Amino acid sequence: MRYFNGFSLHGEEHFFNAYLIPSDLCVAGFSYGAQQAFEYVYNTTRRVDRLLLLSPAFFQTQKPSFIRTQLRYFQNGQEAYVKQFLANAAYPSQCDLSAYLKAGTPEELEALLTYKWDAEKIKEVVERGTTIEVFLGSEDRIIDAAAALEFFSANTVTYFIKGAGHLLID
Repeated sequence: MRYFNGFSLHGEEHFFNAYLIPSDLCVAGFSYGAQQAFEYVYNTTRRVDRLLLLSPAFFQTQKPSFIRTQLRYFQNGQEAYVKQFLANAAYPSQCDLSAYLKAGTPEELEALLTYKWDAEKIKEVVERGTTIEVFLGSEDRIIDAAAALEFFSANTVTYFIKGAGHLLID
């Protein structure tokens, strides 16, 4: 299985063992990594049977001022920004993600915040025979889980996990 890490993270995939499928025909990604995993599958000529999008970063319903503010906070205090980001990603669990920290760049954060999920591209991937499964937590403090649920449930198999946050644990 090919796995794509979340923003400012590395090695966090074990949190998702309950969802991951150990197969060369499966691709998965968490948060920012879900965006990367989708683009990989969309652009590859290799066979992919299943694409797992774990708490996909979904900011296309946010105002441009939100994105500018996030980028400014990151530029002005990367360490504080990432610390708060990791706390929000772990919520509602008390999981300490500091051991998985791999500092992200301003360019990665901007790419994450400005990425636009495209329903037509999703349909193309599904028409090629790839099953797309999306997992969202109802208590997610990183993304607007309700907006993500509305978007993804129209185009994919989508699971909305009550009581779970961005890490899909409670």
